[in-house]
Amino acid sequence: MKNILIKAKESKKFIQSKTSILPQLAIIFGSGLSSEDLFDEIDISIPYSEIPNFPVSTVENHKGELIIGKKNGKGIYIFSGRFHYYEGYSAREVTFPVRVLSLMNTKFLILTNAAGGINPDFNAGDIILIKDHINMIPDNPLRGKESIDFGPRFPDMSKAYNPQFRKQIKEIAQRQSYNLKEGVYLAFQGPSLETPAEYTMIYRMGGDLIGMSTVLETIAAVQGGIKVGGFSMVSNECYPPERIKETTHQDVVKTVKKSEPVLMNLLGRWIDEYL
Repeated sequence: MKNILIKAKESKKFIQSKTSILPQLAIIFGSGLSSEDLFDEIDISIPYSEIPNFPVSTVENHKGELIIGKKNGKGIYIFSGRFHYYEGYSAREVTFPVRVLSLMNTKFLILTNAAGGINPDFNAGDIILIKDHINMIPDNPLRGKESIDFGPRFPDMSKAYNPQFRKQIKEIAQRQSYNLKEGVYLAFQGPSLETPAEYTMIYRMGGDLIGMSTVLETIAAVQGGIKVGGFSMVSNECYPPERIKETTHQDVVKTVKKSEPVLMNLLGRWIDEYL
């Protein structure tokens, strides 16, 4: 069985053989988000199935492709679709693209997701800037001795979501008169949505948002020395219990799509001003 470092090097070699662009920024888009409007020009789109050693996304509305292009002359990797623990992948497999990014000297990773709103002040359609997370997924991408090929064994997570990025994006939102709230993202393994009792538990634990992704990728990125920014799109309201409504995956995607233009505007302005 190949070492993960060898696999990541093979993936890196393949991706870099397809393009002359060497981006400093990567973005992973979650459910309902795959906008290519962020690019001024697209160099290439590569299905995950063609990249050596890459997992394949099995979730509806996750395209499963790596798009490489430029905005304002600045290179960007966009991962349209991600991998989840609930799909049957291990934490190591979920974070494999992040490992490849670390070998390609990517400096910044922006993660997006759809999440249930636990904080009573959050409403469906809100864009929330992630300030911290709680990992309740029963796995960790740093488990096992192979992870030390990518960074320190015990990386410090006290500033996992880059404070400078958060300051910059809040300033941009303020100039755009958008009320950008911040919150703590808690991840469960899924794929079932949570019960009212679980939503109450999350609230009491200090979680503002509940989802099934992002934290494993953040952990791997921090270990690899990549700065991280994160956004949650509130897809449904989960607390207090009287706000809960039955929710389908289609409902989640529909709500997220409505907020997509605002998020793309914030990201686009940040890229133009700070990348």
